[in-house]
Amino acid sequence: MLYGKLDELAPFRTQEKWDNSGLLAGDPDTEVTKALLVLDITPEAVEEAARLGAQLIISHHPVIFHPLKALEPGTAPTLLARRGIAAICSHTCLDKALVNDCLAAALGLEEVLPFAAGEDGIPMGRVGTLPRAVSPAEFAAAAAERLGAPVRYNRGGRIIRRVAVLGGAGGDLIGEAAAIGADALVTGEAKHHEYLDAARLGITLFDGTHYATERVVLAPLAERLSAAFPEAEFLLGSGGDVLAWTGGAAE
Repeated sequence: MLYGKLDELAPFRTQEKWDNSGLLAGDPDTEVTKALLVLDITPEAVEEAARLGAQLIISHHPVIFHPLKALEPGTAPTLLARRGIAAICSHTCLDKALVNDCLAAALGLEEVLPFAAGEDGIPMGRVGTLPRAVSPAEFAAAAAERLGAPVRYNRGGRIIRRVAVLGGAGGDLIGEAAAIGADALVTGEAKHHEYLDAARLGITLFDGTHYATERVVLAPLAERLSAAFPEAEFLLGSGGDVLAWTGGAAE
């Protein structure tokens, strides 16, 4: 039932061809009374789930992405099997369905529309407008506060009102953002040449970290699952976070 609800919210069939979303560990008939939601299933996240008595971990990033040649001691897949904990991972399908709506909401965007289609033509990103126009520096400061992480951006951008968003790695979409009239693109990873492209195009590319631009989905997802299954607990994990910040704090 829980798998079915996740499939309803973010259909697994909509994942990109290179992705590996779905039930990646455990028995599909496992009775779940407590689930842990995390961005990544690390060994620490598995041990946290075990301490909390969770039968399931729901993650955004797949715990198994590249083919496994061995189950190595101490790794997350091995620990899942040892602890008897199931894992459902919802990656690009969740990006298309919910992640970027949550990112747009976190940044205060209004009149949100689809942006940046995936392989199947389903939009992955979003674009919306701010309640008022702001400078790049003002937007960066507000985004850093809202996301709980430092924000990096290029000089040379115009005043910002229309903003495109794509959590995770989306710096390569700067041209597409410019083409739809966005004054800025907010993503979680950007390369040096992509900042140069943004400056050339006269818009601003913001990097709010891969972690912070995608973790915004976990609390809303937990709320939706709690409403659907009030008899179960859906907890936000903390033990799997492996990043540290200076000049900003992770949520």
